[in-house]
Amino acid sequence: MGEKIPYKTRNPGGGRKKRKPEYDAGKNLKEQMDAAVILYKDEMTLQAIADALSLNPIKVRKLLITAGVYESDTAKLVRQTYHSFRETQDYSTAVTSTMSALQLSRPSVTSYLPYEKGVYYPETAEAANISAGAERQRHYRAVVTLKMNPCEVNLWKCVVAFRGYKFKTLSGLPFTYKLKKGRGDEFTKELWIDRREDSKSLAWSSVMLAYHNIGKIGEVVDRPKALGDIRGVSYIYGMFYRFGLIDVPKKVKEKMTK
Repeated sequence: MGEKIPYKTRNPGGGRKKRKPEYDAGKNLKEQMDAAVILYKDEMTLQAIADALSLNPIKVRKLLITAGVYESDTAKLVRQTYHSFRETQDYSTAVTSTMSALQLSRPSVTSYLPYEKGVYYPETAEAANISAGAERQRHYRAVVTLKMNPCEVNLWKCVVAFRGYKFKTLSGLPFTYKLKKGRGDEFTKELWIDRREDSKSLAWSSVMLAYHNIGKIGEVVDRPKALGDIRGVSYIYGMFYRFGLIDVPKKVKEKMTK
């Protein structure tokens, strides 16, 4: 017998090389989604978009649903039904339950649901269901959009994007907020502030009142009361700083970013 060759330990990350090392599924999904959204906003039909991108119309619809720009009564019904089951069931079981409840096939149900894998999700997806990187990108896009076009609509989108984010008040105390959904699976415009063991509601009208009291976007605001004598203004102050609507004094900034 020949000489026995000693076993060589496998290097971490070793193994079969990728056939296409340059291929990135998440990046590919984003590119397809971005292209579909652009064409959809030009009022092209699903079939026309599918022809232009060499995709089938069902995948185009799923991409647009994932991007959060496509809506229909059927899509809303499927999503609402699926989410009601998803609260207590895993993905596959929830899809099966939705099929049974709506008398639809599995492909039909999944075609009306956003992609659960990948790095891009609609802004209504819960933070727990997306990666940290995707969440950071969501925050970044919301803040950039608000700075480029400050308005109530983009401020609300920022509020939706940052739900569950840990803000800090002027004194450095952390807080988060949640949004609840009402009819039509839409978020109600009321923020539920979570501080320690208490939850306090913050009305959207209070947020807008403080917003209209900003003299100039990005200017230094010394203290919360400068935004008005508004209930919950200490929380609004911390949110507006993170959203880039206001700046704060250096000493305050150290407390809020520590």
